[in-house]
Amino acid sequence: MFIIDELDKRILQQLQKDASLTNHELALRVHASPPTCLRRVKRLTDEGIIARQVAILDTARLGAGLTAIVEITLDHQATEKLLEFEQLVAQEIAVQQCYRISPGPDFVLVIQVADMAAYHALAHRLFATHANVRNVRSFFSILRSKFETGIAL
Repeated sequence: MFIIDELDKRILQQLQKDASLTNHELALRVHASPPTCLRRVKRLTDEGIIARQVAILDTARLGAGLTAIVEITLDHQATEKLLEFEQLVAQEIAVQQCYRISPGPDFVLVIQVADMAAYHALAHRLFATHANVRNVRSFFSILRSKFETGIAL
């Protein structure tokens, strides 16, 4: 079991806010020496606590302003059928998140596309042509009032 101490938590909190900080800037913010900070970040990364570092883009400014939250129910829920569907949606860059859930539908997807025409094309490609998809229920965001990526530590 990997133990996270208070310094690790401070490092993770700062990186969740801004992963582009230099090691020196990060060390100043968490009140640690730069070598200690560098070792800690490397260890957190090696242990898989820091899974990856990415840039969060402004979807509206890039022309991907339609967010769809989609519930999917499959006809057959055998493990291999669930994995097959997960592999199908994993190939679509517009599918930002895929959750296998219970109870209710089998999956909830979060999809980001340019517009309704792009959603329709994706829905046809992923859902209408997939024999095991029984039901699709789509919800379209009219306003995103909160979007955070950080978790409480």
